[in-house]
Amino acid sequence: MVRGKTQMRRIENATSRQVTFSKRRNGLLKKAFELSVLCDAEVGLIVFSPRGKLYEFANSNMQKTLERYQRYTKDGNGSINNKAVERNVQHWKYETAQMANKIELLEVSKRKLLGENLGSCPIEELQQIENQLERSLTNIRGRKTQLFTEQIEQLKEKQERSLAEQNAILSKKIHFQCEIHSQEQSKSEREIVPYEKSTQHHDVETELHIGRPESGRTLYPQQR
Repeated sequence: MVRGKTQMRRIENATSRQVTFSKRRNGLLKKAFELSVLCDAEVGLIVFSPRGKLYEFANSNMQKTLERYQRYTKDGNGSINNKAVERNVQHWKYETAQMANKIELLEVSKRKLLGENLGSCPIEELQQIENQLERSLTNIRGRKTQLFTEQIEQLKEKQERSLAEQNAILSKKIHFQCEIHSQEQSKSEREIVPYEKSTQHHDVETELHIGRPESGRTLYPQQR
């Protein structure tokens, strides 16, 4: 079974990126040293860290190695590299032209969707533009309906919470008023009972006795 190639991407975490850089840098310097010793090759390696710190290895003088590289790129032996560069330039010119054509086609399509420059469009193309606009309108209306529904639900929930809070406040007020009324009624009842008892002690005897007065009694009642 053939395994797919893993796409290499930049490590986003700064700490992990720094750790990986240190490990790979040391491995690269080690490989450069092994290549120079095992194969008797002239090796010059230059590495700049993300923070601009320089790491280099050369089994001979680094300056001489750089000068040798510059001479190689200037003489005929560097013609292969020049051709490669030229091919790359031509490739990017072609890619740029293709991208410009795509942008132009997108601009033309945009203007037609806005109802501009339709004079040269045949019926079939106009029908396609109309169908595309109808699909776009359907999607837009569906999204708008969804947003309206969500807003209505949010307002309904907000109103229900507000009504519940108002009901709770009114319930507390009613309970408080009932307690005050009950206390006032109890106080009134406590004030009425002593008054009734005091009026019973101040009653006047009004009975009239006819006949021989008994001992300790007079003909006329005495007022208390």
